[in-house]
Amino acid sequence: MTEVAKFYILSHICISFIGGVLLLALWYNIRNRFSQLLEEDESQKRVDKGLLYLSFAMFVWVLSGCWIYGGTVINYTQTQSYNIAVNLFSIVNNMFLLLALFYFYYAPGFIYHNIKNIKKIIVVIILTSIITFILPFVLGENNIVKNIRISGIPDLLLSAFLCYLLGVSFYRTFAHRGLKIIGIISVLVILLTFVSQISEVFLIFGNDFSNNFIKIIAKTSLISIFLVLATTWVIQLASTPKPNEITIHFLDWSLVKLNIPTKNIYDQTIDFGSKTTQYKNLLKFAIRRKYAEGDSQSIPVNLGGEIKNQTYLTRIIENINDILQLDDSQKLDRRDLFTFIGESKYRLRIVPNNISIDKTLLEEFSESAENKDYKTFTIT
Repeated sequence: MTEVAKFYILSHICISFIGGVLLLALWYNIRNRFSQLLEEDESQKRVDKGLLYLSFAMFVWVLSGCWIYGGTVINYTQTQSYNIAVNLFSIVNNMFLLLALFYFYYAPGFIYHNIKNIKKIIVVIILTSIITFILPFVLGENNIVKNIRISGIPDLLLSAFLCYLLGVSFYRTFAHRGLKIIGIISVLVILLTFVSQISEVFLIFGNDFSNNFIKIIAKTSLISIFLVLATTWVIQLASTPKPNEITIHFLDWSLVKLNIPTKNIYDQTIDFGSKTTQYKNLLKFAIRRKYAEGDSQSIPVNLGGEIKNQTYLTRIIENINDILQLDDSQKLDRRDLFTFIGESKYRLRIVPNNISIDKTLLEEFSESAENKDYKTFTIT
C-alpha cells in the first residue's frame, strides 16, 4: 500500500466516524426536541429516521475502511473471506442509504414511504453484490479486458442508480427549503462521489494520487451536505405549526378564514373565487377530518383516488400563499396543512375541534357531492 493510499484510508475512517457521531447526536437531539411533531400521527407511529440511517451508512464506511486497512497491512486482500466482507459492507451501506431516502419527503415518488419498492431495490442490491463477488471466479483471467474490470460493472451501475436517487432527493429537498445553491452543490458532490468509483472499473482512469484525492474530497463534502441537511431539518421543524394551533372556518362557498399564529396569519379571510376545485378539495379534507373516523379521515391521492393528482394539494397551498400575499418566511408548505398517511393517502393536520363549517354550506355540499360518503359523515 502506498503512503497516499494509507493517508486516504485513515482519513476516510476518521472523517466518517466523526461525521457519523455528529449526525447521530443531531438526530437524537432533534428526535427529543420535536417528538410531538414527529409523532403527531399516532395511528401510523412513524418516526423520521432519515438522519439515523445516514449516520449508520457512515459507520459502515468506518468499518469498511478498517477492514481494508487491516487487510492491506496483514496482507490478506486476496483471500475469499476478505472479498466476501467487502461485498457485505457494500450491501449494508447501500441499504442504509436507501432506507434513509425512504424518509425523504422530496425523494422520487416510488421511494418515499413505499415499503414494497424499497424491498425490491434491496433485493437488487443484494443480487448485484452477489454477481460482483461471483464474476471474478467465473471469468478468471478474462475478468480484466482492455483495462476494464468486468466484475465491477454491475456495482458501478448500481452506484449510478443510487447516486441518481440521492441527487434528485437532495436537490428537491434543498430547493423547496429555499437553498437552491446548496441543492446544486449537493448534486455536484454526489456526482463527484460517483466519479470516485470509476477507477474501480476503468483501471486506467486517473492515478493513485488523483483517485484518492477525489475520494477524500467527495466523502468530506458529502458528510458536510448531510450536516447541512440536518440543520435545515431543524429550521423546517421549528417553523412547522402545531396541529392544535391551526384553526379553519368555512364561511361560505369559496370563503375560508384561517388562523396560524406560527406563520403570522391571524384570522385571515381567503376568497378562492373561481378556484372552486381547490376550495372543494380543501372542504373534503375538512369534512372527513371533523366528522369521519379512522381511515375515512384520509383521502387517496392517485389516479384511482378521489383526488387524482398531488398537484391539486400543492395548488391549494399555492393559492392560499398567493391570495394572502405571504412573504417567504410566512409561506405555507404542503406539510403545514396535510399529513401523509401512507399508500398515497393524505389527511388534514388540523385537529377536528379547530374546524368549523357553516351548516348551510355543509348541507349543500353533502347533497351535491358525487361521493355520497360525505352525506353519511355529516349525518352520523
